[in-house]
Amino acid sequence: MIDADYGLTFDKSRIMGILNVTPDSFSDGGKYLQREAAVEQAFRMEAEGADIIDIGGESSRPGATPISETEELNRILPVITEIRKRSTILLSVDTYKARVANEALQYGVNWVNDISALRMDPDMHRVVKKWDCPVVLMHMLGDPSTMQVNPYYQHVLADLHAFFSERIQYSISCGIKKIILDPGIGFGKRLEDNLLILKRLDTFRQYGYPLLIGTSRKSFIGTITGRKVEDRSAGTLATIGWSVAQGVSIVRTHEVAAAYDTLNLIHSIQATMPT
Repeated sequence: MIDADYGLTFDKSRIMGILNVTPDSFSDGGKYLQREAAVEQAFRMEAEGADIIDIGGESSRPGATPISETEELNRILPVITEIRKRSTILLSVDTYKARVANEALQYGVNWVNDISALRMDPDMHRVVKKWDCPVVLMHMLGDPSTMQVNPYYQHVLADLHAFFSERIQYSISCGIKKIILDPGIGFGKRLEDNLLILKRLDTFRQYGYPLLIGTSRKSFIGTITGRKVEDRSAGTLATIGWSVAQGVSIVRTHEVAAAYDTLNLIHSIQATMPT
């Protein structure tokens, strides 16, 4: 539950900075593929106010092609090693592969962020249980290569609640207690699905676990605003502000400094006592 040891408290909303060590991520692919650039970006995000940094070595953008475990590890382990030489900031590994998660945890990572919610690798639950680490369980329709090929829900909220109920029960049965829930904005979702999930984020708090939301620069923002990926900061901050007001525990973003200022103002408003 939310009072478990996640490595940080949720007395206020927290920031997860995105660090894609990939050549093909939808927003920043290739920008931090080199170790030096990735490490520099990690420390920049830490200085800007990130509470946790999410390191991914395989793109999960719509239509992405999977890579091998070895390639994924070759991308992320040198970065993790260099960060750990100079910082104790919480690190998360963005992977659905048990071997990748296990080795990343050995190198000093603290959380596992699994876009498949422990479904794509039958050994992942054992790794999470062995390390007793927090795990993000994200909802995704299909997999990255197919998730945006005509996604359809009759009742998207009902489907997500059924999914989370089952995944939570499964995780607990495996001895996993430190759970974070992510409704998976943009992962097998239509525009109307994304908007309805955001509108009813409060319903996902009923499970008693921290809620993570990742909207940063995503295509639904571009659909509404007409902005290209690199120009979606304002739209991203709007969704972050809305999410925090709905009680979200963690916001996952490319732009930490702007998110930090946004959260700072919201937290200040929330803390103001009425006269």
